[in-house]
Formats: sequence, C-alpha cells, structure tokens
Amino acid sequence: MTVEHALKTIPRIAKKWEVLLIDDGSSDSTGKIIDKLAKNKNVRAIHHMINRGYGGAFKSGLYGAKYSWIAFTDSDGQFDFSEIKNFIKKQKESNADIVIGYYKKRQVGKVKIITSKMWEYLVFILFGLKVRDIDCGFKLISKKVVDGIPDLESERGAFISSEFLIKAKKKGFKIVEIPVTHYPREVGVGTGRNLKVIVGSFKDLFRLWVKLQ
Repeated sequence: MTVEHALKTIPRIAKKWEVLLIDDGSSDSTGKIIDKLAKNKNVRAIHHMINRGYGGAFKSGLYGAKYSWIAFTDSDGQFDFSEIKNFIKKQKESNADIVIGYYKKRQVGKVKIITSKMWEYLVFILFGLKVRDIDCGFKLISKKVVDGIPDLESERGAFISSEFLIKAKKKGFKIVEIPVTHYPREVGVGTGRNLKVIVGSFKDLFRLWVKLQ
C-alpha cells in the first residue's frame, strides 16, 4: 500500500514530517481507511464532503502542508516512494525550488502518451514551459513556492499540474527534472481522459493564457 510504504520511508529521511491524506468525496470506504491511518500522530486526514476533482485534492494537500518541503505523489501505487531520496539529492545539487519527475517508461497506452505530449507541446507554445512530463504525479516542492502562488484555480482534471508549473515559472522559481520509475496501475480507473474533463482542461488552459497576457 502506498501510504504504508511512505510511512516506512519518511522517518529515515526526515526528523519532522507529516503525511496528508486527501479523501475527495469518495463513495467507497476511502474515508474510513484514511481515518484509521490518521490514528498515527504523523498522519492527517482531509475530507472533501463532495468530489472536487484532482485539482481540488491537489490544492488541499499543498495549502494544508505546514513544513518547508512538500513531497507530492498519487496514491494509486504507480510510483516507488523510496525514490524521494533521489528528489532530495537533486534539489540539494541544483538548489531548485521544484523537482518534478519524468517517467523512465510510462506504463500507459500509446494514445495516452501521444495526447500527453500534444498537451505539453501546446503548453510550451502558449507559455514557454518545457518539461518532459508535465502531469507526472511525483514532485518535491518548496513551501515558499506554494505560498507564492495562493491563487491556484483549477479543480477538475489534471490541468492543476500545468497551472501550478506555469505560475511557478512566471514567478521565477527554479524547476528541475528527475527520472522516476512508473508501474502499471493495478486498481481503479483514472478520469483524466474523460471527454468532459478534457474539454474543461482546454477551457482552463486558454482562460489562463488570456489572463496572463
């Protein structure tokens, strides 16, 4: 389990730490599970009464964090959280404000890879942001970046990652990349390729472009 793995890893690399678990209005037993995990004094559960989407969960985690560095990862088991040690090493070497992962080999279908690259190219054309995998769900972020971007807007869809990095770049924060291992998803179904979500993401993208002109 992702959380259990993280709880074994973090004490080896940090003296003060907290794990935030976000329940985004789940209709299954997720809420009860994270409440049980939150009996650990270093774990805190955050519940959304209604489903706000990936962006809403992302923001609750970022803005709810209290320590100077924030390690963000999806909880679907597709990343090896012990690789956070590589992120920390990269940050110290580069003095970066944000370290983002890029997939050594992405374990998804070719169509998803192609559409992701098309999205990244469009973001580059509109905003000049060039990264290998803009939506990779494994990042190390300085809290000063989060404090400097209090106006994240996106709620539904994965546009939140693009918005966050676009605004971080515009603010002058340093972004570096690091390769990460990606594993096939064993449970659950992602909603990022839902047509309604895709259309909403494009609307958000062009709305942000107009706003930043």
